[in-house]
Amino acid sequence: MTDIVTDAFGVDRIDYLLRDSLHAGVAYGRFDHYRLIDTLRILPSPVDESPVIGIEAGGIHAAEALQQARYFMFSQLYLHRVRRAYDLHLRDFLSAWLPGGSYSTDLGEHLAMTDNEVLTAIHSAARNSSAPGHEPARRIIQREHYQVLYSRRAEDRRMSLEPEKAIYEAARREFGDAVRLDGYRQESQSIDFAVIRDDGSVVSSLQESEILNRIPGAAAGYVFVTPERKDEARKWLTANHASILRQRREEEQ
Repeated sequence: MTDIVTDAFGVDRIDYLLRDSLHAGVAYGRFDHYRLIDTLRILPSPVDESPVIGIEAGGIHAAEALQQARYFMFSQLYLHRVRRAYDLHLRDFLSAWLPGGSYSTDLGEHLAMTDNEVLTAIHSAARNSSAPGHEPARRIIQREHYQVLYSRRAEDRRMSLEPEKAIYEAARREFGDAVRLDGYRQESQSIDFAVIRDDGSVVSSLQESEILNRIPGAAAGYVFVTPERKDEARKWLTANHASILRQRREEEQ
């Protein structure tokens, strides 16, 4: 049964939230996992009565806290602007350094490629201006990562469906390859699992919890710029931000 690993409160999700919260020094990923585990049960599915992993009604708040913790960890940590910038640098380096721009599909070669080999290659490429992937490697080692030119705002989404894309396209025309676009969006999804009430009836979690119906998908949208052109680009955006979005709104209507 894969549900015990991958479902709404599988051990993988519980583990990475608590572990990442600890090592990142943030509280967003913490929740009452002891209460959650104590109230887990094998229950008949409310749909077809097949056996599924569910929870006692007394543990519903712990289950809600788990899903909220996941949303906050994505919003505040996994989608943090600096982490996303380094994702771009690492992706650029691997595309240039790996044969064919991707990891080998040969099992032995794939398993032999560890973090040690990649980190060694990054250090080596950073010191050699003619090495494949030198530029992203240099930015990683010297911490000269991309800076945020623009991050999506709620008020901008009222003017344009994709404000970051509008800003990126205008900035790209002005600053060329110095600008990069990065975005991520989780689909908002209802968290559905079986809940056994005190009277013995088994219902969907969506009947039992209003919170689980309303947890949004985490999303982020960034326009990055090289640190060398950061000040120039930010001044340009301050002067042109409103007009760029007005023009995009007219195009979308």
